[in-house]
Amino acid sequence: MILSACGNEKQTGAVDTKWDRDVCERCMMMLSDRNFSAQVRVFPAGKRSKVYKFDDLGCAVLWLNKVEKQAVYRDNPKTEIWVNDYKSKEWIDAKKAWYIKDEISPMGYGLGAQLDKADGALNYQQAVEHIYVVEEKLNIHGGNLDH
Repeated sequence: MILSACGNEKQTGAVDTKWDRDVCERCMMMLSDRNFSAQVRVFPAGKRSKVYKFDDLGCAVLWLNKVEKQAVYRDNPKTEIWVNDYKSKEWIDAKKAWYIKDEISPMGYGLGAQLDKADGALNYQQAVEHIYVVEEKLNIHGGNLDH
């Protein structure tokens, strides 16, 4: 019975978030805003997938791209990145989402994700570039969060 239960464990997609209890993997702030959180599911070789949770897409992107030990996940095509649609709160694939600028997000990157393209919306790669511009301009986190 135990083996059967383990075999049914979800191995793809976003997982349930324990709002106001789970913490961001990068900045360690509580996940409380259901409109802007993100998850990264990685697939370590020979192991079950693992999900990391973030309070803002910016934290997820910087965690994947700045922390050296995560480079193996960043470059793996199996790695999944999920974000909340800022209107519906549903989980959507971050790489297929469109990002609306000037939204108020938990860590100040100002991107609201949605499935539908809108005037001025950024694709995923443009959103990543936007995150780096904001991070450099405001030095939101300094250098102490890259561990």
